[in-house]
Amino acid sequence: MALYSRQRWRRLKSRAWTLPRIARGLRLFFPMTRDVMGGRYRPVPWKAFALMGAALGYLVMPFDLIPDFILPFGLMDDAVIVSWLLARIDEQLEAYRAWQEAQGPDERSR
Repeated sequence: MALYSRQRWRRLKSRAWTLPRIARGLRLFFPMTRDVMGGRYRPVPWKAFALMGAALGYLVMPFDLIPDFILPFGLMDDAVIVSWLLARIDEQLEAYRAWQEAQGPDERSR
């Protein structure tokens, strides 16, 4: 039993890098959406919008891989799949991140 707990802990620690990527992706997604809607940023990262739509859709969809009424596992599959999708969003925002860094501080605050 202790061996299983150590393996699980090692696996969780090896995946700890995803949480900062999710946070960074979410922090950039909403300003990027504002810049796209305002016409300040082109090209439009359609894949990032599709991934966000898929993540939101999976959360509200009544049919999952594992139904939510199977309490621990039903909620865990939602968390795993949505976090995976949100981590992919961070990859899609690389170009926006570079564009944003190239902008001056007074242009970013608009």
